[in-house]
Amino acid sequence: MGPQFQSELKKLQSKFMDMGITVSDQIYRSTKAFADHDKEAAQAVVLADHQINEHETDLEKQALYMMALQQPVATSFREVISVLKASSDLERIGDHAVGIARETIYIKGNPRIDRIEKMIANLTDAIRKMLEDSLNAYFKEDAEAAKQIAKTDEEIDRQFVAIRKAVTSKENEDAQHAAAKASYLMVARFLERIGDHIVNISEWTVYSKTGRIIELSDDQKRMEDHLPEQ
Repeated sequence: MGPQFQSELKKLQSKFMDMGITVSDQIYRSTKAFADHDKEAAQAVVLADHQINEHETDLEKQALYMMALQQPVATSFREVISVLKASSDLERIGDHAVGIARETIYIKGNPRIDRIEKMIANLTDAIRKMLEDSLNAYFKEDAEAAKQIAKTDEEIDRQFVAIRKAVTSKENEDAQHAAAKASYLMVARFLERIGDHIVNISEWTVYSKTGRIIELSDDQKRMEDHLPEQ
């Protein structure tokens, strides 16, 4: 790997980490707005989404430039590809953060259910830690840590199913909470999907380090295991 390519790669990885920090902040602000019933803060999250899109576009341009003109060897090529792919997952996470913000705007003023909101807050904390750990594993090129992080998605799925059951339980059938319940399901689903994208980032970390593309999640089977019998 030539010195110029090494320099460009470090810049690319730094931009990726900056994008990750921005996305993490969007998750924090969107979920806090939801918990605080803060419509104005939620609108700010929606308006800031362009920053993440710009991050991704910038990364794509630099990655394609490096592959086209720098002619990287196999190992270096993997590192560039992993950034390109993982940045796409970060962009989707940003989209889900915006989705949560829009739900905040939608249900502003409607009666809420404190118990379920606490469950969503717990799920949010788990998601944010999972993303932080995943970005750290990427930065440190720690494939084993990435594999362990992916396993935490099982807990994310468990919490998602628990929220879904709480929302649809008979004790919450009153009509006054209809709007809130619909939003709770949407927000929980957004958070669960963020977990899936974090698993993808972990998979790209493993690929960058080892050259192997492996499936770290059996998400569909786990979700089916949590479904009630017919």
